[in-house]
Amino acid sequence: MTSVHLAGPRLVLREIEHEDTDALLAVYGDPEATRHLSFEPRTRDQVQAIVDRSMQSATDSPRTEYGLAVTHLGDHRLIGYARLATEPQQAATIGFALHQAEWGKGLGTETVHLLCALGFNALGLHRIWAARSPLNEASARTLLRVGMTEEGRIRDHVFVNGAWRDSITYSVLEHEWTPIEGLRAPDAIVPDATKALSRDDPPDDVSHGG
Repeated sequence: MTSVHLAGPRLVLREIEHEDTDALLAVYGDPEATRHLSFEPRTRDQVQAIVDRSMQSATDSPRTEYGLAVTHLGDHRLIGYARLATEPQQAATIGFALHQAEWGKGLGTETVHLLCALGFNALGLHRIWAARSPLNEASARTLLRVGMTEEGRIRDHVFVNGAWRDSITYSVLEHEWTPIEGLRAPDAIVPDATKALSRDDPPDDVSHGG
């Protein structure tokens, strides 16, 4: 089993637990929090399935998916969800969403830094990429602050809310990323990921967070 516990100056990424379902529903069940994501607000059953799948992925060997809880440092309560899924050629796609109450505090930027630490420092990846809704300017600022480069537009990338939607993509390479001050070494991670996705998923989107 691969166990993840990554700490930054204000946040922690940890493994999802059964007790996180209600807190995650407060994020994924919120129409505003999911407005720019690649799916419509989730039901409790759907959120429970996400929790179950995230917990199962932690037991996979090799592990190709990391669905993690975002918490405040020193507080076990889930305030967001972050995901990294490995791809061929030492790459991964990432995405995250935070509770509305946590927007505008720079926590999205730290969340992406933690995902980069997981990918580059722990898993030995070369490239990490993310996608956002064209209307999600807050995520654009977040990704650029982390050091990502805007790459382009994927036309009609996802079908959500009854219509096709484009995605704007960003990426960062291992030598381009600079860790933030206060990022702890990921010594609690045992890397055993392969470089292939385990299943066909909708793309990860980054939501608000700053």
